[in-house]
Amino acid sequence: LRLLKSGIIKLVRPGDKVEVKGAKIEAVPAYNVNKFRSPGVVYHPKEEGSVGYVIELDGVRIYHAGDTDFIPEMRNLEVDVALIPVSGTFVMTAEEAAEAVNTFKPKVAIPMHYGAIVGDKSDAERFKKLAEVDVVILEKE
Repeated sequence: LRLLKSGIIKLVRPGDKVEVKGAKIEAVPAYNVNKFRSPGVVYHPKEEGSVGYVIELDGVRIYHAGDTDFIPEMRNLEVDVALIPVSGTFVMTAEEAAEAVNTFKPKVAIPMHYGAIVGDKSDAERFKKLAEVDVVILEKE
């Protein structure tokens, strides 16, 4: 709370834009539409105001989707690189993530959010087969 009051940390909501040392950062919506913790209750409700980010630096636009499903707001994204969740359960499945990137067409997509709590590398590999954009699967060192 002290850091928030000091301005070192800024609380953002979907639609907010900030600039930090030349990097333009836009908070974009991230929420679930079909991943439920119990009947009728999604894991990440839109009303919570959770966010992903579009970061622009030196003319390159990078999208970090956050914890989200394929949502309508993604359709108009204009990004070069997309970091996109693929593990299902709390976020998009590999199939849903492929549908998302096939819609907004980044130059490169990087699957994420698999292998720690849920999902595994097979989710990333399935995403790569279905995506109609270049996909880079990062390996742990």
